[in-house]
Amino acid sequence: MHLKLLLVVLILTFVRANDDVEKLFREYKIIPDMLDTAPKDFLKIEYPGNLLVGMGKEFTPTQTKDEPHLVWVADPNEFYTIYMGNPDAPFVNESYWSEWLHWLVVNVPGLEVNKGEIICPYMGPLASKISGIMRYAFLVYKQPKKLTFNEPHLNNTNADPHKMFHIKEFGEKYQLGEPIAGNVYRSQWDEFVKVLHKQLNITIDDN
Repeated sequence: MHLKLLLVVLILTFVRANDDVEKLFREYKIIPDMLDTAPKDFLKIEYPGNLLVGMGKEFTPTQTKDEPHLVWVADPNEFYTIYMGNPDAPFVNESYWSEWLHWLVVNVPGLEVNKGEIICPYMGPLASKISGIMRYAFLVYKQPKKLTFNEPHLNNTNADPHKMFHIKEFGEKYQLGEPIAGNVYRSQWDEFVKVLHKQLNITIDDN
């Protein structure tokens, strides 16, 4: 009897979490702007200083300038793809650079992101003063196996390769299926953005 009750509680918890993730992704229009289907689980995103982000809340570029630690329900024997993108670049009302690629690591064994293949190293939020409050979506995909990704490897010194990336098309290309975990936060300009814009040679007005 107790085992059946525990099973029911676990099922209800799973369904509720799934509904909450979908609600978040629809509320902030990640569906349909980036995806058709919500991830099943929430992704835990923790920046240095024990800063937990997500749930559509707002955080500054200074707070999120360094690569975060990610946690999801992972199998150490499986491989994963992690992604961070911005559907609002360069301006919330004129997102002709959407999606801006901020981070892409593939062939991640279990939770060991540092052992994955870096296609795009982490770059934090970089909204200009006139961009508005931008959305940043994090997604995790479970790969069918360790894959060969025929993609250029980016560096963070040139803006152009970051523009107009589409995670949905990337997932279809490599048959990744739907994302298994995800989260969303928002960010707008602060002084640290000047550092990133100089690094990328972006000339949007930050004065």
